[in-house]
Amino acid sequence: MSDPDTPTRSHGRKSALPDTRPRDLMGGAERRAGHWHVQVITLLPQAFPGILGHSLTGRALADGLWSLGVTDLREHGIGKHRNVDDTPAGGGAGMVLRADVMGAAIDAAQSVAAPGSPLIYLSPRGCRFDQAMAQDLAQAPGMTLICGRFEGLDERVIDHYGALEVSLGDFVMTGGEIAAQAMIDAALRLRPGILGNAESAVEESHSSGLLEHPQYTRPAEWQGRTIPDILMSGNHGEIAKWRRAQAEAITRTRRPDLWARHKA
Repeated sequence: MSDPDTPTRSHGRKSALPDTRPRDLMGGAERRAGHWHVQVITLLPQAFPGILGHSLTGRALADGLWSLGVTDLREHGIGKHRNVDDTPAGGGAGMVLRADVMGAAIDAAQSVAAPGSPLIYLSPRGCRFDQAMAQDLAQAPGMTLICGRFEGLDERVIDHYGALEVSLGDFVMTGGEIAAQAMIDAALRLRPGILGNAESAVEESHSSGLLEHPQYTRPAEWQGRTIPDILMSGNHGEIAKWRRAQAEAITRTRRPDLWARHKA
């Protein structure tokens, strides 16, 4: 392992005069009182807002219903080349994000984060993200997300800041940026005023512990397949029963783990 204060190699662009202030991606829109703020720490600031800048989430961003800021980890790097990583203590493959660099980035991010926002580190070893966590985050004042890279983050940072490690599932990606956008979208759509119809968030998969029932729309017949008669009957009580039965059958077949929790 190299000397702790001397970076061994460069992994990105040079920055002679870095601006370490977090960037606000609100685009000049006025922030409304009680808006939901997300701060993202990343080596790829150009990846945001990404898909979140489009459709309902993008419109809500422009309208000030929520705000997004990005803290560029590279701007807190060490030395001429703004290094952010170093070799693992004890040896091994890959590189590890440095504690001093990430600590400085977290301090900068939290200086503009909404008070009381949880600090989350996107990591494949974290607890699995689910709808219940999305609901909890939607009720928080916002969140600060650390997008992991390389072999991971120096454990001392996680311990010092009490960061919650969260994973999208049992697989590994090259970085946490895609996972961060997925988490933001899942929580944001549960916030008031984001969806055009608030009932959409109530009836969909996972909101009741079950997967969603099948959906149909026009045309009434396609490729010889028709819409189930019950959905065309106008009997809303029977339609609700049919949808519930379908949701239970789909959950029982496709996700026995969810079904077991639902029946517990």
